[in-house]
Amino acid sequence: MAHETPTITAQTRERTGTRFSQRLRKAGRLPAVIYGHKSDPVSISLDEKEILLHLHHGSHVVNVTIEGGKTETCLVKELQFGYLGDNIIHLDLARVDLDEEVHVQVHLNFIGKSTEAQKVGAIVSHPITELEVICKVSAIPGEIKVDSSKMEGTIFTVGDIELPSSVRTEVKPDTPILTISFIHEEEAVGEEVEVADVTTSEPEVITETKPEETKKGEA
Repeated sequence: MAHETPTITAQTRERTGTRFSQRLRKAGRLPAVIYGHKSDPVSISLDEKEILLHLHHGSHVVNVTIEGGKTETCLVKELQFGYLGDNIIHLDLARVDLDEEVHVQVHLNFIGKSTEAQKVGAIVSHPITELEVICKVSAIPGEIKVDSSKMEGTIFTVGDIELPSSVRTEVKPDTPILTISFIHEEEAVGEEVEVADVTTSEPEVITETKPEETKKGEA
C-alpha cells in the first residue's frame, strides 16, 4: 500500500559549500537539492527532524513547498551520509509526476516463520533487505511484506514474493532473499571435545627445580 504523500516546507539556499552546510546542520536544517524535468536545480534546506521522520516511515515521495514559491512533487533520489555512515548530511530530490514510472528501492518486511526456521540449529539469513521495483510514483509501496511462513525448503527467492499488481521488478527471480542453513549436532560436539582436550592438558611448570639441579645445590 502506497503512503500518503507528505508535504514539507523548504527554504532556498543562496550560499552553498561545506562550511555553510555545516552551519545549517548545526541549526537543525538538512541541505538538499531539487533537480530534473528540464528545470534548473534549486538548492534548499529542510527541517531535519521533519524530513527524517518521513523517511523513517518509508516515504519515497514528498511534496516540497518552497517559501514564496510553488509546491513540487519530488522523489527521494539519493541520501548522502557522513564519513561514519551514521547520519544523513545531504539529500537529492528529483522532480516527478505522479503518473510517471520510476525505479525505487523498497524495504522488505519479513513476517511469519517457516517450518524449517523453527528447527533446532537453524540459521536464518537475509542476503538482501531491499528490492528495486518499477511502478508509477503514485503507487510506490511503503514496504513489501514477505510472508516467511509460506516458504518451502531452505531458500526464498524474489520470484516467491507476492508483489502488488501495480508493481514489478527486473531483479532475477532466482535471487535469494532469505536462506536457512543448519549447524549439525555432530560438528558442535566435535568442537566441544577439541576445546576440552586443550583446557585439560597440564602445562609444563618452568619454575620447578629439576632433580639434577637440586643435587648439585646440595653438593
